[in-house]
Amino acid sequence: MTWALLLCGVVALVASAVAAGLWRRQQRLLRWTAAGMGETDAPLLPGSIGEIGQRVERALRAGASAQAGQARRLDSFLTAIDASPNGILLLDAQDHLQWINQTAAGHFGLDVQRDRDQRVTNLVRSPAFVEHLQTGRFDEGVSFPSPRGDTMLSVAVRPYGDSMKLVLSQDITARERSDRMRRDFVANVSHEIRSPLTVLAGFIETLSDLPLTGAERQRVLVLMRQQTDRMRNLVTDLLALAQIEGAPRPLSDTWTDVGELMSQIEISARASDRDRHHFELQAGEPAQLGGTEPELFSAFWNLVSNALRYTPPGGSVTAQWALRADGTGEFRVTDTGAGIEREHIPRLTERFYRVDGSRSRETGGTGLGLAIVKHVVQRHDGELLIDSVPGKGSVFRIVLPAFRVRARIPAPPRTRSEPVI
Repeated sequence: MTWALLLCGVVALVASAVAAGLWRRQQRLLRWTAAGMGETDAPLLPGSIGEIGQRVERALRAGASAQAGQARRLDSFLTAIDASPNGILLLDAQDHLQWINQTAAGHFGLDVQRDRDQRVTNLVRSPAFVEHLQTGRFDEGVSFPSPRGDTMLSVAVRPYGDSMKLVLSQDITARERSDRMRRDFVANVSHEIRSPLTVLAGFIETLSDLPLTGAERQRVLVLMRQQTDRMRNLVTDLLALAQIEGAPRPLSDTWTDVGELMSQIEISARASDRDRHHFELQAGEPAQLGGTEPELFSAFWNLVSNALRYTPPGGSVTAQWALRADGTGEFRVTDTGAGIEREHIPRLTERFYRVDGSRSRETGGTGLGLAIVKHVVQRHDGELLIDSVPGKGSVFRIVLPAFRVRARIPAPPRTRSEPVI
């Protein structure tokens, strides 16, 4: 009996000790979980309690690693769409801003941080945008001026998720300007061609229906020839402009002699002017230009022919070439014509723009000459500069960069002892 009681006591003591150890392990594990688990390592405990702690720690670390990976992917995605050339707004079900990229902030005049969680219609008050957003019909986009008023925006709204919206914006200012220029160009070409055609039709009817004397018939034929020449010049300039715009950028390693260009210009000027003006050409230093010879001649000749056309008979026109101290080259045309008002100068290179439309048509101008000059100069990395004083005349200058200009060293004269080949 004594031994049995003793054994029971020992067993009870052992069980109590085991229970106390297990309780202490449980408390350490509970303290670790209360401290945040993932912030410190799990306590090293023996037995099943320790195994549970290690497994929990591994599961927490795997979950934290997956969450960090998702956060990195989200940051990478947001960084990518933040760099998009299109504006992007994310709206919740109540049209509050959840996220804005930098492009959209520029389009709508928003602040990426300050304007979050604000209702978008309180910030972007364009009536067209507000109506488009509220109607819920998003099959087509909407266009309206930006809040700053300096650009035109095209906006598309796409629903996603649980009543969320994706707003995409695009700056279409350049496209709108291009479309407007194309429409104006077509209208101008139609007008320019229709006018001489109308005159020709009238003359043809006159020749057909009325008995004319020889002198009257000759005068009508002269006028018909003038209108025909006007249409031919217009078509020629249109084709030249189209060819220049569609051609690849001229290389700078194909060299054209400036002296030869000056000789061609002088021959053309004297043949077309027939001594109605005092024309002077100053060839300047020998040089070569890197670029396309027909385009360079077209630009130089258009400046000279414009000066001859718009300078009254008896006036002076001077064309001169010079190498400048900084290595650039300058072709300058100076005339003593009527001059141009300052407000017209920025628009002179627009197609069909005329300071005085009636006078331009009388002189045979097509309205495309300076547009051709501008395109040629830009393609050759140069600059077109215009100075004019009403009543005193104008100065047109083409300045070409140094890498497209090089001095040409004249060949030494041959002596009698050198063989002539």
